[in-house]
Amino acid sequence: MSLPLKELIKIGETQLAGAGVEDAGRDAKLLYCFLDKLDSVGLMMRWQDVLPDNTCESYFELVARRAAGEPLQYITGSQDFMGLTFAVTPAVLIPRQDTETMVEDAVELIEKGSLRGQAYAGSRRPEIKEVLDLCCGSGAIGVSIARLCPKTKVTCSDVSAEALAVARKNAAANGCKSVKFETSDLFAAFDGRLGRKKFDLIISNTPYIESAVIPTLQREVKDYEPMMALDGGADGLDFYRRIAAEAGAYLHKNGVLMLEIGCDQGRAVTELLAQSERFEDLLCLKDLAGKDRIIAARLAEKTSRKGKKPLDFKGGA
Repeated sequence: MSLPLKELIKIGETQLAGAGVEDAGRDAKLLYCFLDKLDSVGLMMRWQDVLPDNTCESYFELVARRAAGEPLQYITGSQDFMGLTFAVTPAVLIPRQDTETMVEDAVELIEKGSLRGQAYAGSRRPEIKEVLDLCCGSGAIGVSIARLCPKTKVTCSDVSAEALAVARKNAAANGCKSVKFETSDLFAAFDGRLGRKKFDLIISNTPYIESAVIPTLQREVKDYEPMMALDGGADGLDFYRRIAAEAGAYLHKNGVLMLEIGCDQGRAVTELLAQSERFEDLLCLKDLAGKDRIIAARLAEKTSRKGKKPLDFKGGA
């Protein structure tokens, strides 16, 4: 049946709200904008239009998918991040605002040598020319850095070939033709015949959710986002252990490691890096909600074999 647009969207909002969708009104409008290729202004200009049956049917099909829990970003195929538009598919994690905070920190470190306005590592900070986006997924981190810091050479790596296909698409769509891509289980691809490839900055949003916690997550996450991008093992620290043990070998002198963490993992990840005896200048940074979210660490100039005292962790800055 034909319906006025404003009534169609109201019905969509009611259906989404009844299904427990958190921001039903916003999603109802965005689904129609996606269907009819409109922006918010175009939507308002058509607000009084009466729509044909086939358009109404197509809209309700989209609403049904969202009501079933499918993330809006997978339905529309895109997500905005750092002012850029990224393609997303069920092969990649949907980029989030917390990760934008880490990219902003990385850009500040690259351009100014500081983190949150404070000098980092003083004269020991390297000039960051080469960056590895480890476990890159959609490429949101690496492509954003390449776009915002065009003099920086960026490599994106992921164990998933499907994810790398999405990342390549995003690099091309955002004008970052120089970004390189490697299919790799963490650092495996960077040991070549001529030696190990090294970087000035390794940055990663690695899987960090505890396996037992995953069934308790929102259905949009646990039922639709890729499990391999979520599951960090029994305590959420499996990937951090490997990175703490291996990353130092792939960093140039004074190179920096930057990791996104779960909000309750600041102490644990910092201690893993300290106990590896490969890193110093460890710093924990908070997200916009004031929770621990990012760890930065510099490759130590010398590795002690005598062991270190337990870290006096003070939380994020």
